[in-house]
Amino acid sequence: MNKIEQTILVKKWLFYVTFFCSITASTAQEIASLYKQVNKSVVTIVTEFKTLNDNHQLISDESIGSGVMISNKGEILTAAHVVNNAETITVKFLDGEEILAKVIKSAPVADIALLKLSWMPKTYEIAKIGDSDNVSVGEQIVVLGAPYGIEHSLSVGYISGKRKQEARTSGFVLNEYFQTDASINKGNSGGPMFNLQGEVIGISSYIITESGGFQGLGFAATSNLAKKLVIDGNRRWTGINGFILDEKLAWMLNVPINGGILVESVVRFSPADFAGVKGGFENIDIEGERLIAGGDIILSVNGFPLTKASFENLDSDRLNKSNFFNQNIFVLKIWRGGKVEEVKIKFKD
Repeated sequence: MNKIEQTILVKKWLFYVTFFCSITASTAQEIASLYKQVNKSVVTIVTEFKTLNDNHQLISDESIGSGVMISNKGEILTAAHVVNNAETITVKFLDGEEILAKVIKSAPVADIALLKLSWMPKTYEIAKIGDSDNVSVGEQIVVLGAPYGIEHSLSVGYISGKRKQEARTSGFVLNEYFQTDASINKGNSGGPMFNLQGEVIGISSYIITESGGFQGLGFAATSNLAKKLVIDGNRRWTGINGFILDEKLAWMLNVPINGGILVESVVRFSPADFAGVKGGFENIDIEGERLIAGGDIILSVNGFPLTKASFENLDSDRLNKSNFFNQNIFVLKIWRGGKVEEVKIKFKD
């Protein structure tokens, strides 16, 4: 290689380095600007709840999660598992103001919930909900939340995949979610995932990990799923925390049908609590599943049997059109003490 060729090569290398650095600096500036734009809409959620210890005693515990403010009515979007069993919910804003909130809608099957503030904060911003159907794999995104209690932390990554899953299991199952390599850890749950236009396109839900920390596999429920179920939809919160029984577990617990929901706990002063639904009092292990037994087992809701076959044949669109979720009263057939009884959960609009 002669000197002229060497000079040309060096100039090309310098050009690419300069070009790459300018793109990196531009992207960093864009992310910094986006963070300032959306940060006031992000909140930290602290919950207090009761849990059953190994001595069969109810003890108080506390957890932390995240959320995002989405309306001038004081509505906060978060993950269902952050707030579903909470007796006290405190929402903390960027300026330090703390406001009590309550759950008004919840879809545990998709791990999405909607809170309502007791009063409006002094300083806040409303986040815009984006169309998750327009999001493509490879797009850059940012995730905000409070990992390990470190509030208003930002992580940057990409959409690694878009997944759909229809199976029902004992835990929450996302019908539609984004997979991302953006760092998500304990405390991020319920926090918003933003696109580069500052729109919420997902709600952080869970991670797949072997160590307990983030390992590059994070998942967020899509914004369109949130709109369908709890923003525009009416998935009511009952205060029941339950475990979906398969046919084998139902047989082992002597349930008269091939399924049901084992009520593990009921939140105090919730609609189910006022209706007299009873939670469990005994920790048991069945085939690797740790359950709280001794409570009611729900056999049907408004005539809909809670069996595996019913769930597998469930037509969500038909169920929505039937006005199932908009009923002011849920009539529950329950298995209690070896007998079938009926309780009614009433909701206030």
